Parts: sequence; C-alpha cells; structure tokens
Amino acid sequence: MRQLCMKALATLLTSALFTLTASAQSGHAPGVQPIEPSATPEQMRAAVENVRAGRKLLPKSWPNGARVAVCISFDVDNEALWRNRPLPVPLSQGEYGAKEALPRILDLLDRYHIPASFYIPVLSAVLHPDMIPEIMKRGRHEIGVHGWVHEEYSAIGNAQQEEKLLTDSIAYLTQVTGKRPRGIRTPSWDFSPNTLELIRKAGFDYDSSMMAMDEPYELLSHGRPTNLVELPVNWIADDYPYYEPDAAGSMPSPNAVYEIFKGEFDGAYEERGLFMLTMHPHVTGHRSRIVALQRLLAYMQSKPDVWFATLDQVAIYVKSQTLAKE
Repeated sequence: MRQLCMKALATLLTSALFTLTASAQSGHAPGVQPIEPSATPEQMRAAVENVRAGRKLLPKSWPNGARVAVCISFDVDNEALWRNRPLPVPLSQGEYGAKEALPRILDLLDRYHIPASFYIPVLSAVLHPDMIPEIMKRGRHEIGVHGWVHEEYSAIGNAQQEEKLLTDSIAYLTQVTGKRPRGIRTPSWDFSPNTLELIRKAGFDYDSSMMAMDEPYELLSHGRPTNLVELPVNWIADDYPYYEPDAAGSMPSPNAVYEIFKGEFDGAYEERGLFMLTMHPHVTGHRSRIVALQRLLAYMQSKPDVWFATLDQVAIYVKSQTLAKE
C-alpha cells in the first residue's frame, strides 16, 4: 500500500513539474503589467496595490519582558531547487541537505534547546520521508508550507492551478505531520497577483515571504486590511547570497557571514524588535558554516531577555497583542 501511495504521489509530482516548467518558460509574471513612463499617479498606485504593507504589529513587549524575538528558520529545498534540470551532480548537492546537513542542524538546535521553523516543499518530503519525523520528534519545531515542487506562483498564471498546488501542499503536510500547517513561506518568496487571497482563503495565520518592514506587520490586499500577519524575511539575514557560488556577491567566509548576522541581531535587540534568520540546510549545514551558526546561537543566548520562538508562536503572540485587541 505504501508503494502504491508513493507511486501515485510521484505521478502527481511529475505532472506538476512538467506543467510548471512550461509555465515558467514564458519569462514573465502572468497578469502583471509594467509601470510605463507615461503612468499617471493613479496608475502608479494601482500597479502596486495588490499586496502592500499595512500597520506595524510590533507588540509593546515580548513574552516575559524579552527585548527581542528571534526566529530561526530553514527553507528545506534540497533537490527541489534543480527541478527544472534534474541532473545527477546538482541533485546530489540538494541531497546533501537531507543526508548530512539536516541531522547536523537538528543536533545543534538540540544542544542549545532552540526551536526552529522548517518550510518544506512536498518534493523534498517525498524524496526524504524520514526528514519530517526527525524534525517532529524534537517536540519544539514547526513545519510550514513551502510549495509542492518549489514552484514559482508568479509563473503559473492560473488561479485555479495555483490554488490546487497550495491545497495539495497543505493536505500532504497535514497528513504527514498530523497537524495542519499554520504558516506559509512561498517558494522563492514569490507571489502572483492571486497568492494573497489564496493564502487568506486557506486560513493561514501568517505569511513569511515579504520584506516591507523589519517588524511584524499586517498585509493589505488592494488597500484593505487582511488580518494576516506578515513575519518578514530579508536577503541580508539569509545564507544563500553569501555562500552559494552562483549568487551575486558571494563571499564564502563563514566569519564574515557571522558578523553580518550578528549585526542584524544587535540592531533588532537595540530596537526591541524581531530578528528573522533564514537558512537552507544544504547551504548552512556544511562543516565550516555550521560553526558560524553555532557561534551566532551562542552569542544570542549570552544576551539577556531573548525570546527564541517559532514563527507560529510569534504570530499567535502578535495577534493576541495587536489585532485581537481591536
């Protein structure tokens, strides 16, 4: 029975892969019009109003008087990053994320008793079925949605297909974990013109794909409040731009990356805000790089009044302190 289920799921993944590859070859985001030099002020505003930042939702204080909330998060992309060109050598780079890096990362988090949020494409979970149970057995981590095959929603161009991929992703993770995911980080931090409304319809508590503020904020849909919490990401506190050879500005020094992440944390600590760190196991889980992460965790734990939490815990608290009090 297990083999039949896996075979059926593999067929679905293959079908989605071919469809998404064909959609991505169009080279633009369907339904999105460029802002022309002749645009009027009204047209300028209309062009960007699909998803915008609303109210800042920074609470007056964090739990137990903490100065800063720290979210350690991982996008567990693995082989999904090479779905458009699944050749053996690059796939092995993604496979490293599950085989070597994730166990190393989980052991490190165990040593410091730190919770983390893991955003996992279904493709990654299918290829490595032991991965989610290993994360879950720690009892303090969160599993969130990160797409079906790490598709780019903006390349799909069809609200119905995008909704199906999102719904199937939720259903799969719910079945595997026994708990419906409460948060989403879209693959490649990518939105189509339909994504926000589909996320709302799906009943998520928060999104973590946007970059309009340093602190939690409410997303607006065409100027209207959504009651959806955004826990923002940013490229400065992401491992990929620094470590990957094909990334612009790559600087493969773990010590330099540590100093950048430390500076971002120090700023959040001073402002009593949120520090969001985004990593990828196949990137950060290498030997020299995880030493830099260990240094960062030790440094942050050495500071008084730091609240380490999953994104779900932060979203729940923020809603209880801001949106729920209206």
